[in-house]
Amino acid sequence: MKEIMGEINCILCQEKSCAALNLNKEELGLQLSSGYGTSYRAGELIIKEGTFTSNITYLKSGLVKEFKSGGNHSEEYILQIVKEKTYLGLTSLFGDKINQFSYVALTDVKVCSINLHVFEDFIKKNGEFGYNILQSVSSDSLNNYARFTNLHFKKIYGKLADALLYFSTQIYESDTFYMHLSRNEISYLIGSSRESVSKQLNQFEKDGIISIKGKDISILKMDQLENISRVG
Repeated sequence: MKEIMGEINCILCQEKSCAALNLNKEELGLQLSSGYGTSYRAGELIIKEGTFTSNITYLKSGLVKEFKSGGNHSEEYILQIVKEKTYLGLTSLFGDKINQFSYVALTDVKVCSINLHVFEDFIKKNGEFGYNILQSVSSDSLNNYARFTNLHFKKIYGKLADALLYFSTQIYESDTFYMHLSRNEISYLIGSSRESVSKQLNQFEKDGIISIKGKDISILKMDQLENISRVG
C-alpha cells in the first residue's frame, strides 16, 4: 500500500544509500516531494520486465530477487539477490528506459520510488552522488560477470559451493541462514536442474559440510566448501 513520504523520512532516514548521503537538504526535499514509499509482502512483484522506467526504486529494507524470464516464461534466469540500501534497475536507467529485469520481494520489503527526472538531475548536478551511482552499477556488473563466467567452467558441486558461499558471505553475512530461495530458484541462479541441486545439497550434508533443517542451512566446514569452490 502506498504511503506518501514526509520530509522527516528523507532527511532523518537511517536507511539512506551511500549516494543519498551526498544530497543536501534542498535535494532531499525535492526527492520527497516527487516520491512515495511502498511496502511489499514476500512474493509480490515490485518491477516487471519490459515495463517503462518512470521511477527509480530504492530498496530500504528486505531482500529482493532480480531475474529475467525465459523464452516461454516457465523458467527464470536469476541474476542476483539484492540487499537493502540498493537502487533497483539502474542498468535500465542508463539504457533505453525499459526495465530489463523483474524484481520480486523475497521477504517483506520497503521501497521508495523517486521520480526518474529528479534522479537524473541529481546525477548530472551532484558529482559525489553521480560517482556513487556509477560505482554501484560498476560493482554489481563486475560481480555478476565474474560469477556467471565461473559457472561455465564448474561442475554442479563447484556451482553449488559458490552459491552457498555467496549466500553466506554476501547476502546473509553468517554461516547459518534461512534460505529464502526454493531449490528450483537455486537451480535458476546457478544454471542447473532442481534435481541436481537437491542431490548435491544432500551430498554436502552427508559429507558433513553443511547442515540442513527445513529452510535453515548451516555451513559446518567453511574451509572445505571454499576448497570445493576453488577446484569446482
